[in-house]
Amino acid sequence: MQDSQTSEIIQKTIEETIVSGILSAKIRPGTRLSENQLATLFGVSRTRVREAMMRLETRGIVHVSPRRGWFVVEPSAEEAIAVYEARRVIEAGLLRSMRVLTDEGQQALDAHLNDEKSAMAAGDRQRLTYLMGDFHIRIAELSGNAIIVDILRDLTARTILISMLYQSEFHAAQSHAGHCRIFEAMQAGNFVRAAELSVEHLDEVEMGLDLTTRPDPLSELRNSLSLPPKTASSPLKSHKPQLQRSH
Repeated sequence: MQDSQTSEIIQKTIEETIVSGILSAKIRPGTRLSENQLATLFGVSRTRVREAMMRLETRGIVHVSPRRGWFVVEPSAEEAIAVYEARRVIEAGLLRSMRVLTDEGQQALDAHLNDEKSAMAAGDRQRLTYLMGDFHIRIAELSGNAIIVDILRDLTARTILISMLYQSEFHAAQSHAGHCRIFEAMQAGNFVRAAELSVEHLDEVEMGLDLTTRPDPLSELRNSLSLPPKTASSPLKSHKPQLQRSH
């Protein structure tokens, strides 16, 4: 029984370490995750690593390529649209279901927003990327619903992978302002308005993506060799109209 529990803890540690690496933008889309290397790093068998990878695959974080191994997903334009739609439904629904923002919750969100300001002032983009996603997870944590927290954590990780592929500019100040508006509505006890602001915020972020850009499969090697970036690919015209939504 103890061996079974230890195995589950190790698998969860591997999973959460990889997800945390994505949330902090340290692991990029398309990164190969070697079973041998992970087994060595975590001091476990390849079987344990494979079990963790299979669970991450069901969560939409990695995929397996026959005879090549495990890779962090590179979301397509269609998947990006679906991820943002899912986040709108979940986050707006969560906020509408809330009735009160506790003092503890208020302090946690206020401290988080101050961290965002500090990271902006320091020009720390990697930390900002993590904080911008973590704000939404913090709100989910206030609900006390572990299932919603897990779902939103995975969706946020996939959102960060999407931003690394399709976001040409990083609008930290705009995202921070959106977070502040949501927090102010929550402080005022107007959770319906907070839900509306959450949808508006996600719309702004999604509209900042260039879903006509196709990921460069040679980006890592290109950067290593100091070669110029790939020129823009032909546009995927069918995606643009889907981004126009009314609320």
